[in-house]
Amino acid sequence: MPNIIRLKRRTSGSAGAPGSLMQTEPAYNEVDDIGYLGIGSGGAGGSATSIKAIFGSGAFCDLTGTQTISGNKTFTGGFDISGASVSGFTVTQNLVITGNLTVNGTTTTVNSTEMSIDDKNIVLGATSSPSDAGASGGGITLKGASDKTFNWFDSTDSWTSSEHLELATGKDFRIDGVAVLNKTGLGSTVVSSALTTVGIISSGVWSATDIAVAHGGTGASTASAARTNLGLVIGTDIEPHSDQLTELATMNANTASALADLTQTEVQIIDGLTTTTAELNKLDGATITTTELNLLDGDTSATATTLAQADRMLVNDAGVMKQVAFSDLVTFLENGSVSGFDLDGGTY
Repeated sequence: MPNIIRLKRRTSGSAGAPGSLMQTEPAYNEVDDIGYLGIGSGGAGGSATSIKAIFGSGAFCDLTGTQTISGNKTFTGGFDISGASVSGFTVTQNLVITGNLTVNGTTTTVNSTEMSIDDKNIVLGATSSPSDAGASGGGITLKGASDKTFNWFDSTDSWTSSEHLELATGKDFRIDGVAVLNKTGLGSTVVSSALTTVGIISSGVWSATDIAVAHGGTGASTASAARTNLGLVIGTDIEPHSDQLTELATMNANTASALADLTQTEVQIIDGLTTTTAELNKLDGATITTTELNLLDGDTSATATTLAQADRMLVNDAGVMKQVAFSDLVTFLENGSVSGFDLDGGTY
């Protein structure tokens, strides 16, 4: 008959290790399916100093069945869980996945400072049946004091930004490969617009239709048509060009102001004068008071004045007005052969 070795065992009752075992004495508890061994020596009567679980579902990982494992575990070599379903776990070290990663859930949260992706294309809305309605509102949201969004909307068929778009220096907006807008102007292909207000236009060539009178223009592209549209007739509403009008337009401002102060009567008197250019030049540069002009205009009042040889008077010299000193008048009168004036002292 072969030798048979049996372990101390418990078939019912409480789970757990025996209360005591001898050194190297094994035991097996069928209640929790764990095998134990007495460890250490020196106890009274050869009793073990400790009891350690050495096999069974509570001591080591089972190949099959449900089991809870606690405590820190360190694995070296390969760790294949491709056929397993992991309900949840936390990785406290670097995790490298050399195969594909598929995440099936409602929310994927990545708490990292920087995310680097080798792929140059990110696909959003990759459902089994993608559609414009399903894609509407999709895009990118950046969290800040308020959400900064860049989204596509089906209703406008457009990408929409909640914030300003700033281009770097030297960059422009392009459509179909052609620049249409930059910092300083519109592109050459922009030939129409719906502008309602513009700023100051300092240069340019107007090549559009004529601007209507109601909008501040003449409604014409020729001078004659412009006058007709504005209701202006040469000789009736406006004077034709003449050299005299040019002289008036370029007249000294002070001279023009003095002419404006003349009365109709004074203008008519000047209009009837026969005078030379030299005489007019004298008037143009004269410094004369209103009182003096009134005297010339025919004022009959007289003022007692002591005359001197240096005083002057106006004389019409063969059609030319000149200032003549009284001393010249005396010389003229004294020359009787010229003046025909005879000073006769009489007899006594």
